Amino acid sequence: MADAKQNELMEKVVSLCKRRGFIYQSSEIYGGINGFWDYGPLGAELKRNVKDFWWQTMARMRDDVAGLDATIIMHPAIWKASGHVDTFSDPMVDCKLCKARFRADQLGEIPCPRRPSKMAGECEGEKTEARPFNLMFETNVGPVKDDASVAYLRPETAQAIFVQFKNVLETSRQKVPFGICQIGKAFRNEVTPRNFTFRSREFEQMELEYFIRPDEAVEAIAGGVARVEEGAWQGEPRANWGWEVWHKYWVEQRIRFYESIGLTRGTLEEYWQKPEELAHYARATVDILFKFPFGAQELEGIAARSDFDLSQHERHAGKPMAYFDEELRAAWGKLPQEKKDELWRRYFEARFKYLEKTGVPREKAEKDAREDADGLAKGNYIPHVIEPSAGVDRLVLALLCNAYCEEEVTDEKGNKESRVVMRFHPRIAPIKVGVFPLLKNKPDLVQKALAIRDMLRPHLTVFYDEAGAIGRRYRRQDEAGTPFGVTVDFETLGEAGPDLKDTVTLRDRDTMKQERVKIADLLPRILPAVR
Repeated sequence: MADAKQNELMEKVVSLCKRRGFIYQSSEIYGGINGFWDYGPLGAELKRNVKDFWWQTMARMRDDVAGLDATIIMHPAIWKASGHVDTFSDPMVDCKLCKARFRADQLGEIPCPRRPSKMAGECEGEKTEARPFNLMFETNVGPVKDDASVAYLRPETAQAIFVQFKNVLETSRQKVPFGICQIGKAFRNEVTPRNFTFRSREFEQMELEYFIRPDEAVEAIAGGVARVEEGAWQGEPRANWGWEVWHKYWVEQRIRFYESIGLTRGTLEEYWQKPEELAHYARATVDILFKFPFGAQELEGIAARSDFDLSQHERHAGKPMAYFDEELRAAWGKLPQEKKDELWRRYFEARFKYLEKTGVPREKAEKDAREDADGLAKGNYIPHVIEPSAGVDRLVLALLCNAYCEEEVTDEKGNKESRVVMRFHPRIAPIKVGVFPLLKNKPDLVQKALAIRDMLRPHLTVFYDEAGAIGRRYRRQDEAGTPFGVTVDFETLGEAGPDLKDTVTLRDRDTMKQERVKIADLLPRILPAVR
């Protein structure tokens, strides 16, 4: 459990989110609805900046990644193929005394509603036997509500990428290895939403499915498979990268992304899941954790998912998901027979194991696996995938917690005061620049300040504020996390001499230092810092 100091910090963050317009309780005037949150003016900008920068780094700055924006409701057979209909559930128990419902694996972490000083598992109320509770939200499609119309709000964004794999591959003219990325809403009917926005019933995901060659194809083409221990993942991608190196590469890429928006490695942890913790289809999974006030919790998982997903949809939809690799076909013909036999056997065993595990009868599994292995000679295989999957809302919460700072400062008159400042990295700060006329009752100052606002606005998110003392306006922008403040004063108008005419005071949020800057130099000065 978090200690009192950490709980106090979390309470301050939640209070600031409401006070400054980052996050509100959904449907608040009706008492709220548990597990749902609305983003206010500052929160909407912060969240959009996070998503835009992720998209910029993931899709626009890479030649090997294409984007997708799929529907929230898809064919219900997709969720049968993915396993969500049968296995996407949490163990749930009810307390017969207080009538509250809990996840069975969290009884030691959630306070009892009747006695908040005790955890749910310690209170005297008798608990029911644990039973599975499917987390998908069910809905109906069409005018008639019956079993045939049942559909689901998607519990993840990944499956849309897998079912559109062939379409994206053909229309984007990509070649394996390549990725498909998506940002979108997902829905999980969590038994016990908690920790503010961390565990919610409606949330957004930023996911990449990066499709790679199976190691057998890599070895046939490159003559061998690079090893993680040799540091291969630190360089540019090469033809001899197998799944382990690709997995390590994407773990490092994702950590660098977090560093680029202000979450240092010291605030993060890498948790490599133990073999017994892995999903049945996963070869390896790394969770990137952030040290929240309520403990280190997952921001993102990077999983090596083998060829499970495409194979499942091939099997259930009856549509081929194999990829034709011209380089493999050309390389295979040059291999000695002994090497062909070795790679064929390894691929056959992997496919046979998958098919048997998914319930295919042994005789058919062996036949299908043999056909799949025979496909290598023709350049055909089902790609494997590395999946970095991040939660937008969890990341926004991490950025809020990381940015929150209280400090004692000394004003220009030597008086000590405390200030709350949100130290967002400038590239994801909701507002980039605050523009202030020194006095609102001086038309020349106001006119000049408005002109500067209009000059900056096409390039930056700008907030204009003329109400109250200038120090109070600074404090409001400190709480919003605005990295720069521009103040128009009488020197700007040239009243202190021609040398200062058309200059403004540029204030730095973190140091509170102020310097005179020419109006014409504002954009060249600010833009590099916020990009």
